Amino acid sequence: MEIEIHNHFTALGHPQRLAIFRLLMRRYPDRVPAGEISEALDIKSSTLSPYLSTLTGVSLVAQTRQGTSRLYSINMTTVQAVFGSLLNECCRGRADIFPSPPSCCGIPMTHQKYNVLFICVGNSARSIFAETLLRDMAGDRFNAYSAGTRPQSELNPFAVQVLADKGHAVSGLRAKDISEFSHGDAPRLDFVFTVCNQAANEECPAWDGQQVSGHWGIPDPVKMVGTDAEKALAFQHAYGILKSRINAFTALPVESLDRIALQSAVDEIGLTPA
Repeated sequence: MEIEIHNHFTALGHPQRLAIFRLLMRRYPDRVPAGEISEALDIKSSTLSPYLSTLTGVSLVAQTRQGTSRLYSINMTTVQAVFGSLLNECCRGRADIFPSPPSCCGIPMTHQKYNVLFICVGNSARSIFAETLLRDMAGDRFNAYSAGTRPQSELNPFAVQVLADKGHAVSGLRAKDISEFSHGDAPRLDFVFTVCNQAANEECPAWDGQQVSGHWGIPDPVKMVGTDAEKALAFQHAYGILKSRINAFTALPVESLDRIALQSAVDEIGLTPA
């Protein structure tokens, strides 16, 4: 296994290959088109191809086809084996070398109320939907927040109308910058979800603690081109997807699951069709 570890770390030793790996980890369990990786990381397709070939060659990344497109995703089985071997064989299982001992992963969350942050780019529609839905569906168990990496000055009017039509209160909603959750007196986060691909493609701050993170990317209704009725339908569709996923999330027995089980469940929810 030592030779395999060497090959894996050699593959990750190039900064742009490492950037690809990190992006796909943030997007997991998504399968991401090569063109989207190229655009997100500003890497020419002719340069990207051999990088992806190296990563797939050592099975850190898996490749599938969808029509004529090649899609890439993290091969989590290999990643787990590599880091497990690094800890157990190379480091003799010394948990003290980690800033936060991995034993915490086996401890269930036992808070009275869990803090959940939904991240999008503009924080004008999808993340606002998610924040509002979680608050109204399970506000007794969760504190719901949302933020944008580049927030809009105003909420999208179609999103606001959908929420109002569904009976949600909208008067207190506003777009927020992600920096609001990075300072010292910000709430300690238990769950962090990205609900758009662009936000997941970006480097987000590292929060203190042991959050369970997930990527629940769905199509951007703001990009819908057509009549007002067609645009409204796109926002209704986004709302429906998020409501279904949040319903599944709130059904999880958070209090009795350890972080590994919660992470697996969150990833599974993200795989539901959008």
